[in-house]
Amino acid sequence: MTMNETPVDTDESVAREPAAAAASDLKPRTKVTEVIVVTSGKGGVGKTTTSASLACGLARAGKKVAVIDFDVGLRNLDLIMGCERRVVYDFVNVVHGEASIRQALIKDKRLDNLYVLAASQTRDKDALTRDGVEKVLKDLASDGFDFIVCDSPAGIEKGAFLAMYFADRAVVVVNPEVSSVRDSDRILGLLASKTRKAENGERVKEHLLLTRYSPERVEKGDMLSIADVEEILGLKVIGVIPEAPEVLQSSNAGVPVILDDVSPAGQAYVDAVARILGEERPLRFTTVERKGFFSKLFGG
Repeated sequence: MTMNETPVDTDESVAREPAAAAASDLKPRTKVTEVIVVTSGKGGVGKTTTSASLACGLARAGKKVAVIDFDVGLRNLDLIMGCERRVVYDFVNVVHGEASIRQALIKDKRLDNLYVLAASQTRDKDALTRDGVEKVLKDLASDGFDFIVCDSPAGIEKGAFLAMYFADRAVVVVNPEVSSVRDSDRILGLLASKTRKAENGERVKEHLLLTRYSPERVEKGDMLSIADVEEILGLKVIGVIPEAPEVLQSSNAGVPVILDDVSPAGQAYVDAVARILGEERPLRFTTVERKGFFSKLFGG
């Protein structure tokens, strides 16, 4: 019987003593921790921005979330999360047993159920090991985390491989241009063949997240459309983040853009998180806004 199955009433189950039934009801339920890797083939597409926003969105939905920076030597997640001055111990310290996971986790000041594990700036990517990463993930799961978001480095080197290896779900961040799409296709191939789930004959649940999308440029033929990207990669998008100056402004301020409730980019990330959690929402900010007659007449 799986955890979600309802027991069928039988003479034996009905005849259980009340005390035994009560004891059974008091048994703790197993909490399943989901590991999400945010990855891409090409650098500069918005992976870390996406990792920060997804982590914040999941935490705002009431989930206990840890977000880990796997980009050893090029630490950026702590900057976007606004906690760069609070880093004492980092991911590599924990992997090497130089600090405990609780010592290294940085609690977000805005969301009590969100924690950041920063990368090291002084080590190289060989400092991470598969066994060490697995232990960190198991420790977080034991501590009751609902989601662990792994912010992967770009490309297919060791850090990116370790970030995806233990994933249950992958969010592949792609810009709507040919080189980014081609590199993402390579990442999808690795997710299907080089993860622990793949080794066990299973599949990582894959999603596309389209960033820096401009309906105006798509209409002019300067950018691939959503349909183009979905057709090339054979996946549906879980979110489309419009090109917006607020993304860079928020990152520079150390505030993930999802926390900007006015920004279209922030709202689009909120929608993407809702879809990850199983909610159905229509895509927004994906078509050119047409001005009405009076707007044109009066210059609105």
